[in-house]
Amino acid sequence: MQMLMPEPQIFVERTLALIKPDVVDKEEEIEDLILRSGFLIVQKRKLQLSPEQCSNFYADQYGKVFFPNLTAYMSSGPLVAMVLARHCAVSYWKELLGPSNSTRARRTHPHSLRAIYGTDDLRNGLHGSLSISSAEREIRFMFPEVILEPVPAGQRARDYLNLYVKPTLLAGLTALCKEKPADPM
Repeated sequence: MQMLMPEPQIFVERTLALIKPDVVDKEEEIEDLILRSGFLIVQKRKLQLSPEQCSNFYADQYGKVFFPNLTAYMSSGPLVAMVLARHCAVSYWKELLGPSNSTRARRTHPHSLRAIYGTDDLRNGLHGSLSISSAEREIRFMFPEVILEPVPAGQRARDYLNLYVKPTLLAGLTALCKEKPADPM
């Protein structure tokens, strides 16, 4: 008797991780902890953001008392941006990070990354996306060339096609028509 089994599926979620300027010298150590925690580092880049780019990245924090200090801190030196992948990546990464206030993290989550590498509420060493939708937005910000799965649908798909696919097709088909090869394949 043949049993009906569902097709195997791989549930992989992605999240953004940032190693902030004050702990970027601990990059290898932090990456090792990330890998040992079951994450795959899909993409990685080292960059330095301008205060304006930081303001755009943290736009949801605009108007809060700490916002000017946050943008100054995040633009004070190079940082490492990574796309991490694994099952339930956003929640596992938040768990590994611990509370955003490093002082509180040392009391309540002493083995978390922010307890180990952070110094206070602002300089907490690392950043993690709060949700799947913020992860998607933040990954696009740090890695504008990346294509995130699932493939966009609806208006986002039409925008992508109009911006990237149609111009390439138009140029290729125009060149093909000009050449008029006997065997176009």
